[in-house]
Amino acid sequence: MSMTEVRVRRGGPAAVRGEMLLVPVAEGQLSAALRRLDGRVRGPLARRARAARFRGKAEETLVHHGEAAVALLGLGPVPVGLDAWRRAGARGRQEAERERARRAGAYLGDAAADVAAAFVEGFQLAGYRFAGYLSDPERRPRVQVLTLAGEAKQLGAPLAGVAALVQEIFRARDLVNEPASVATPRFLAERVAALAREIRGLEAEAWAPKRIAREGLTGLLAVARGSREEPRFIRLRWVGPGARRRVILVGKGITFDSGGLSLKPPKSMETMKYDMAGGAAVIGAVAAAARLGLPVDVTGFVPATENLPGGRAQKPGDVIRFLNGKTVEVLNTDAEGRLVLADALALASREKPDAIVDLATLTGACRVALGSLFAGVMGNDERLVAKLIEAGRAAGEPLWQLPLVREYREDLKSPIADLKNVGGEA
Repeated sequence: MSMTEVRVRRGGPAAVRGEMLLVPVAEGQLSAALRRLDGRVRGPLARRARAARFRGKAEETLVHHGEAAVALLGLGPVPVGLDAWRRAGARGRQEAERERARRAGAYLGDAAADVAAAFVEGFQLAGYRFAGYLSDPERRPRVQVLTLAGEAKQLGAPLAGVAALVQEIFRARDLVNEPASVATPRFLAERVAALAREIRGLEAEAWAPKRIAREGLTGLLAVARGSREEPRFIRLRWVGPGARRRVILVGKGITFDSGGLSLKPPKSMETMKYDMAGGAAVIGAVAAAARLGLPVDVTGFVPATENLPGGRAQKPGDVIRFLNGKTVEVLNTDAEGRLVLADALALASREKPDAIVDLATLTGACRVALGSLFAGVMGNDERLVAKLIEAGRAAGEPLWQLPLVREYREDLKSPIADLKNVGGEA
């Protein structure tokens, strides 16, 4: 989908042209935020804000209609983090579209360029729509142009990078939102191949079943047995200029998860096209690194398949021997994500990167434990886990560390194999 065009003007609010002016306000800083506004707007707006007891608290919004429509966007207490600016940008987008504004402006005062980038990122992401299958799409006008005004030099310097990042986030969201009948493993592989043709320096390949078998990826083949759709093992890589360390990202790519013979209840299947969201995120992340020309060596692995019941499907009690020689007893075919990820992680380990990170919609139990705001993170490298938590905080994607201790291995013991694919009861 197309993004809003962003223009930058150095100066005060008078430099902004649009049907709505967005003014971010830190808590207790209303007077300072309004100081540069035109007097015909400033006075009535200040009186309205006092009457509404607007203080600039986080998530607080006040819209005033006078000489022009103005939205005050609360940022919360000083110091204001980048995620507060990102969220303010999202709320600004929502208010502008509520006003049916095609052009909006934002006055950022003396905010630095990284703040402007966060604001624009939030503004753009809030405009995402997936409407490809609607016969009568929503007619609400979209904001076509956003003009930023501020006092800082180089205010617009990082905005090209923001556009590249948002483009790949939208791509990942589109892949996740496509129906499973469309977004098959073959479809994902074709999209990645098209990306490699589009982005210079991005390498990509997709292994079909014969190559998957030759490489010893037995978990992926076992999960795929119940489906008529062939699996794919997708690899993409970007090696940036001056890259010294290598990271491998592994994304779960179950394009539809019925649970296999351990069939899910119908209600639980309704959202199972989303079970490849980890794979979509990995595709988007590697493509974004390439599009931005980042000085990193990053590889993405996406084991992609459906998990369906059928005459050839794997059965509870089957045993799989993996690439690293370990055997696993499959007691629940609905615990399939860990089987395809085991293949990818074993393969990644053979390549001896500096770090391996996998992203997956593995179990609803994580959401029960943490709710919908936090994603769970666990690992055997505390420094890497800490860096991921820090990065999540900066990006507005908070993570919460879950335990991963040796004592849990007792719950994974099988009488006939090295491991079983489910643990004990909580």
